[in-house]
Amino acid sequence: MSVPPLDEIQSTFAFLDAWEDRFQYVIDLGKRLPVLPGHEKCEPNRVHGCQSSVWLVMEPGENGALSIRATSDAFIVSGLIAILLAFYAGKTKAEILAADAPGFFKELGLAEHLSPTRRNGLFAMIERVRALAGAVQ
Repeated sequence: MSVPPLDEIQSTFAFLDAWEDRFQYVIDLGKRLPVLPGHEKCEPNRVHGCQSSVWLVMEPGENGALSIRATSDAFIVSGLIAILLAFYAGKTKAEILAADAPGFFKELGLAEHLSPTRRNGLFAMIERVRALAGAVQ
């Protein structure tokens, strides 16, 4: 399975009125997220600042875009990762660094419904993506 495109995620969030339904959708996205191979679940790929274990890998993609893969040991966090991956899909280094991921999650209404530790973990993942993108030559 794979992550749906960002416009599909946005449409689904707009369709779902209740936070409980949106929360279940995030969990369902997490269940669809491809798992990283075991050798990539290593300390250099670990995102620190998350309550759950999160590993993130960034590689050069096509046409200057950066390819991001990530996984977590928790479905809700994996769902947040799926949304984050859809948000950054096909973006170049410059586009990633200019993108307002926190604003996007606020638009979706997710940021205010996450526990403080989950919210901190989400922002740690965003900062990790930005740091890895910034280090790309």
